[in-house]
Amino acid sequence: MKLLYPTSLKLDIQSLEGFAPSLHHYDVKAPIPEEHTDAEILVTWTNSAENLADAAKRLTKLRWIQSLAAGPNDVLAAGFPASVRVTTGSGLHDRTVAEHALGLLLNGARRFYEMRDWQNEGRWPAHLGGPQPDRPADRFTTLRDARVLVWGYGNIAKALAPSLQLLGARVRGVARSTGVRDGVEVYAEKDHLADLLPQTDALVMILPGDASTRHALNAERLKLLPKHAWVVNVGRGTSIDEDALVAALEAGEIGGAALDVFEKEPLPADSKLWKAPNAVISPHAAGGRPQDAEKLIADNLRRFLAGQDLKNIV
Repeated sequence: MKLLYPTSLKLDIQSLEGFAPSLHHYDVKAPIPEEHTDAEILVTWTNSAENLADAAKRLTKLRWIQSLAAGPNDVLAAGFPASVRVTTGSGLHDRTVAEHALGLLLNGARRFYEMRDWQNEGRWPAHLGGPQPDRPADRFTTLRDARVLVWGYGNIAKALAPSLQLLGARVRGVARSTGVRDGVEVYAEKDHLADLLPQTDALVMILPGDASTRHALNAERLKLLPKHAWVVNVGRGTSIDEDALVAALEAGEIGGAALDVFEKEPLPADSKLWKAPNAVISPHAAGGRPQDAEKLIADNLRRFLAGQDLKNIV
């Protein structure tokens, strides 16, 4: 049994030795070498579309793909047979994405982006310094006592919530079903979202990218947010109607937006988001650093060889 692992990520391959499969590296941007087309297991990370399409055609003995991405849309679009099991890298990016989301929230609250703009002009932003009102109700200026709503309450949200709470935020979540997760109240989107949005100072979106979440944040829901509320998106760009968001920013209907993901990436040069008021653009930088990938691969490899259910199966 042969396992192919990518050279696009530094992996501790020695920790995987001793299992039944033989381990072989491959270039994720090039066709699979002929001598490795008999592989039964493929680990993917930042593979090109051409590489995956080639693998789908030529790896005729493939049985399982372990993607190290949280969302394996690239793998699912490559044309692999339905018989090939696909598992995701869910859990490998929780801390890095949570940290980035926290940074974007603080950027919006403390207006670091505006300070940088003034710095580039060599001017002193006096209105951002000196005495300031403490926790004004009509502005998002601090995480202390801020009402933060996390839409898409999964593993990343669970990693983010403790940091928000440590800084004094009041955290609530939205998911498909109601419940309590690690002490945080989570509400069903269908029944409660419309009531929660008007009570939100900062909306953090961590939704997956699929048909059910396309333009989940649309013009109608943007109008439910308070005029001072900020939107942070570290999930998938398709979950926001970007035209509606730009219109809300330009009309002053929301306080601002800090976005790490977009419908088209790289963000086109003619996108109105670049110049929208109080918009912070981050180049899909929240993740990109799978942590403890070897542990997930080894765990799933043991399960695979034992004929057990795999973790993170699609």
